[in-house]
Amino acid sequence: MLTNKKILFISAHFFGYEKAIIDKMKTLGAEVDFYNERPSDSVLSKGIIRVNRALYQKRINRYYRQILAQTEGRDYDFFLLIKGESIPHFFLEALKVQHPAICTVFYSYDAVAEYPKFKQLYPYFDKNFTFEPADAKNYQLHFRPLFFLDEYSGIPKKKHLQYDLVFIGSAHTDRYLIGEKVRHLADNLKLNTFFYYYAPGRIAFLLKKLFDKNLQQFNLKKLSFKKLNHSEIAAIYDDSFSVLDINKPFQHGLTMRTFEALASGKKLLTTNTDVQNYPFFCAQNIQMLYRGNITLDADFFSTPFRKLDDSVLEKMSLESWLHCLFVQHQDDYWSGFRQQ
Repeated sequence: MLTNKKILFISAHFFGYEKAIIDKMKTLGAEVDFYNERPSDSVLSKGIIRVNRALYQKRINRYYRQILAQTEGRDYDFFLLIKGESIPHFFLEALKVQHPAICTVFYSYDAVAEYPKFKQLYPYFDKNFTFEPADAKNYQLHFRPLFFLDEYSGIPKKKHLQYDLVFIGSAHTDRYLIGEKVRHLADNLKLNTFFYYYAPGRIAFLLKKLFDKNLQQFNLKKLSFKKLNHSEIAAIYDDSFSVLDINKPFQHGLTMRTFEALASGKKLLTTNTDVQNYPFFCAQNIQMLYRGNITLDADFFSTPFRKLDDSVLEKMSLESWLHCLFVQHQDDYWSGFRQQ
């Protein structure tokens, strides 16, 4: 699929997924040059870029001029950008001049509602993809949901599981409030649970807590600052019957957790009711939770996981995601299940 293709890949670091994407592209035969989208991943630089990028713009511009200098003459076939929070427009213009035959591809795993600046990036790319169905419709983008990594497929199925329900995720928006409601309901059903709320740093979290009312009720004793790797998460999923997913209230695109749980053969409880518009939806496997009235169905935990069709699993894979971005879009497939 990507044999002998040269790919320039720029992305923010996101929980090691960028490394998995690089490894898969190389496995498929590509030569990949990767650059972090941000000049630095320090808490301060991330905060400045998000709140007032102008304060950091000189350093950003200098960083991207260095990338242009280092990649000149490489004759890339593709440029893949994921996220696009800080990339300057002059870089996108200059890249096309330096590499006139390059095919530029943008993918977003965030919604325009959270990052309106995405709308300014679309004209610079030959192909624009989003995980957010509303954005695909409103801005005429290709719709392609996320994927699962190989670590989450073919996990050995234990006969005796330690947990009935697990949650592993970053501490943001109303996740803690909903998570604790679910934990309480699970306790009433005598279910064994494991909850892991993650934050990248204590100081950054405390600062964010000052301005986010959802986080002000957070019990810091329940917060972890150690990032679990994919092997650790997969091992926890392997020892659980079901996985809880709590999406951001303003996003309808499915989280990575959705694909990882189902690929692992685990049932899913999710606040994202849009999941019913996907080819893998099955009420036996997925219980939808409604933010205004969260309930748990005891019967959900007494029926087995219904195996997904191999063809559906293949479409959910990272390799299929890459095929969609670089070879042939899958709009008809993913949109064909959506309720109009």
